[in-house]
Amino acid sequence: MSEAAQRETRWALALLWLVPALWTVNYIVARKAPGLIGPYMLALGRWSLAALILVLIARAELWQQRAAIARAWRQYLVLGTLGMLICGAWVYEGARSTGAMNIALIYSASPVLISLGAMWWLGEGLGARQVAGVLLALAGVLHVVVRGRWTALADVQFVPGDAWILAATVSWAAYALLQKRWPSPLGATARLAAICVGGTLVLLPPALWEALQPGAACLGADALRLVVVAALVPGVGAYWIYGWAQKILGAGRVAVALYLGPLYAAVAAWWVLGEPPGWHHAVGALLILPGVFLVTRPVRRPPPARS
Repeated sequence: MSEAAQRETRWALALLWLVPALWTVNYIVARKAPGLIGPYMLALGRWSLAALILVLIARAELWQQRAAIARAWRQYLVLGTLGMLICGAWVYEGARSTGAMNIALIYSASPVLISLGAMWWLGEGLGARQVAGVLLALAGVLHVVVRGRWTALADVQFVPGDAWILAATVSWAAYALLQKRWPSPLGATARLAAICVGGTLVLLPPALWEALQPGAACLGADALRLVVVAALVPGVGAYWIYGWAQKILGAGRVAVALYLGPLYAAVAAWWVLGEPPGWHHAVGALLILPGVFLVTRPVRRPPPARS
């Protein structure tokens, strides 16, 4: 591996720890949105603003690759549906009846789906250390879910919002795997711009339908602030880093960093919502963090044998 490639890999591994923190902002936005703006309008505002920003940044590359984009337009609509409509509006829909910690915890199951899909569908190998890391991190997530009371597993109750988040979790796994399955000549910024445009197009009909319903929330200053924050932080920031890092590290290794979501969400809930974390969060951290380290640690390959 060249020095430039090694440096790029180190940056990808470092920035990967930032992605769950950026997504935690989206959970807070989702909890504050009810009564201010509908889920589809919020998702439309978020991704149309993100699309505008990214298109302006990558306009030269997008114009240069316009023929390739036109050939793959169906892919961008599919990715926009999975990543922006389902993983956007449905998260906001679910947040009406479930909490930020629940959203983060359910989403933290997506690395398992992505890692298994990357192994079976994309041919990305997982060594014994990576498998151990997945199991260790999953044990930490479950420990947080049951609040340290493993005998309470059978008593876990799901509300309608959890079902929306579960659907979004499966959709995120499909979104991540299809990005790797469908290679693109576009760079990370231009590709995300094209996906955002696709997401905006598929969000437009349900958002308009939502806006025409009786009693629909009127857009005010608070709603616009939520749109801007959602577009810049968990939108452009998190999605760009995730897509860029996945090209370098692979779908399976990148996905496991999402296990950090529950820990970041716990900190955010304490700081923003005044909900102090419990000992089960600390124990979960002691399991999740080493698990993420094991999976994301570069695989050392033996040097070629001399002839």
